[in-house]
Parts: sequence; structure tokens; C-alpha cells
Amino acid sequence: MKLVVIAGATATGKSALSVALAESIDAEVVNADSMQVYRGMDIGTAKIRIEERNGIRHHMLDVLDVNEDSTVAWFQSKARQVIDEIHSRGKNVVMVGGTGLYIKAVIDELNFPDTDPMVRHTLNKEAEELGIDAMFARLEKLDPAAAIAIDRANLRRIIRALEVIEITGKPFTANLPREESIRYPYARQFGLVMNREDLSERIDARVNSMFEQGLVAEVQKLIEQGLTQGRTAQRALGYAQVISHLKGEVSLDAAIEETKRSTRQYARRQETWFSRDPRITWLSTRQPRLESILESL
Repeated sequence: MKLVVIAGATATGKSALSVALAESIDAEVVNADSMQVYRGMDIGTAKIRIEERNGIRHHMLDVLDVNEDSTVAWFQSKARQVIDEIHSRGKNVVMVGGTGLYIKAVIDELNFPDTDPMVRHTLNKEAEELGIDAMFARLEKLDPAAAIAIDRANLRRIIRALEVIEITGKPFTANLPREESIRYPYARQFGLVMNREDLSERIDARVNSMFEQGLVAEVQKLIEQGLTQGRTAQRALGYAQVISHLKGEVSLDAAIEETKRSTRQYARRQETWFSRDPRITWLSTRQPRLESILESL
């Protein structure tokens, strides 16, 4: 059976390519975007619409409520169950998304140390006293690779990485895979890459479109469903900025511009993360992506 991964930065065209590929190799699609797992987070995550799926079954979309927290370990377990079930029916799998750690957690054997309540409590207290910037600076010093992969605004993940370092005495990224510990050794990974200037233009256009489509109204509805009660979903790009706007902290124009800026920064972190994996075959916009993948399978 085949397991083909389509990875890369946001706005590079992963979703459309995954559907075309799934049609070509008799596959079903498994989402690997950490925010598209949430029900109702559609516009701001650029979740592929049902009519765009061309009848291809999509999995790991809309599986959590916005007041629930997702973890890498949870995603690893659920996504593997889905992939194995699809394969058991004689179908291939296309896994698509830009959350690099989620993808690695599925195809490789990552270890996830248990939490230590005392260590977690101490780190949370330090974060309250010192602030998120100080905690991120500590992570940069202790594990520069983890600091590249983790959003500096995501305090929960920063604290988790510091907790793992404290518990194990090793960098958080020491839990990342080695070549001899691959769960799906037959997985083929392809990354989509674009010229930085072109990607920035696409990101800006996408953000403008999201707000025109009603992102503010979507966030308002999700707040009623508990968006601000969970720790994970409310930090999503676009959603965090709209929440600040609805609180009266920033203007709508400022929220839009901050969403663009944060998304461009996130895209650079994604590129850095994926560039560290030598198993990824990179495809640019100057080549026929679908045909290139099919020729190499």
C-alpha cells in the first residue's frame, strides 16, 4: 500500500494537489493540519470545502470541538488508526498538511514523555512572573531546533517543550525520529515550495479573502461554542487576531495586517522545519507537481 505525504508551507496549494493525487492513485486523504481538526474552523484554516473534495473521503477533519485541546500524541494515535483502517480496505493514503511535528509523529516513532505535574506547575508560575518572551528565550538556549518549530506565541507548547527537557534531561527534539525508528518506512514525502515573494502575495490574498468571506462572523460563532475556553484553537492564526479585535484591543485593519504578518512568519518556520528532513522531495511551481509525484511512485 502507498502512503504519500504532501507537506509544505501554508498557501502553497497542498489541498488541491492532494485531491488530484488521491484520484490518481485510488487513495483517501488524511489531514495533517493541527487546526483543521476543529469543527467550525473553516474559513480561517482554509479547510477544503466538500464540493472541492471531488468525492474523495477526507479524514481527521472536524473531529474536535473548539473547547477541546489537541496534542501531538493524540493526533499520532488517531491518525495511525485511520491510516491502518484505510489500508485494510485496500486503499492508498495521501496525508496532507503543514504541521510538521504532526506528520513526523505519524510516520516515525516519536516518544512522548509523561507530564510531571510539579514541573508543569513550576514552569507555569515562571511564565506568569517572567512572561512568554523569557520562556521562549530559555527554549532557544536549551533547544534551538525546537524553538524553530514552535510558535513563540504558543505558551502551551513552549512550556511542554521545557517540561520534556526538564524531565528527560535531553532536548525536546531528541524525541524526533531516527532513521531506524520509522513507523511507515514506505511513506513517500513531497514538499511544495514557492518563491518567497510569490508566497507572500498568496498569503496576503488568502487573508484578505478570509475576512471577506466572513472570518469575523465565524469567530464570533465559535466563541459562543467555547473557542476561548480551550487553549489550542483560540491561538490559531487569524482567530487569535480576530479575538483581540472583538475584545476592542485592535482595529479590524490592524487584525488583518497582523494576521498577514504572523502567517508569513509561520510559513518561514514551516519551510525551516521541513527543510531539515532529507527524505522530502521538493516540488516547485515551475514543474508539473502531480505528474512529478506519479512518475516517482
